[in-house]
Amino acid sequence: AQQDETGAYLIDRDPTYFGPILNYLRHGKLIINKELAEEGVLEEAEFYNIASLVRLVKERIRDNENRTSQGPVKHVYRVLQCQEEELTQMVSTMSDGWKFEQLISIGSSYNYGNEDQAEFLCVVSRELNNSTNGIVKEPSEKAKVRHLLGCVD
Repeated sequence: AQQDETGAYLIDRDPTYFGPILNYLRHGKLIINKELAEEGVLEEAEFYNIASLVRLVKERIRDNENRTSQGPVKHVYRVLQCQEEELTQMVSTMSDGWKFEQLISIGSSYNYGNEDQAEFLCVVSRELNNSTNGIVKEPSEKAKVRHLLGCVD
């Protein structure tokens, strides 16, 4: 590997595919834009030897292959009520396939006292993963723990 005058190493890789790698290392979540090929992200994860990310990307590729062979995708929706101060944390902690769909204000945005806060309904969805025999799969261990802790699972 080449080094510059400051001692930094030059790694000649595709910056487009490095974004998901960097975000995974920062946040522990795999986020891949729809226009990116998951196989490209897998190549980068293997190049940087990030075993947990390699497993995650391979699992996602396998899930996508299974999903396309199962026909139309069904979704599960949840409506969550929260106050303004809880909103950021709730959206940022969504995982296990849950996606933000819509935010609906149900309370006043004008605060006349310290206790008054705007309230919202947050609509989230996730694909309903069915096995081949039609029985819904058990939630992952992570999802079970998050559910017990009262998080959006």
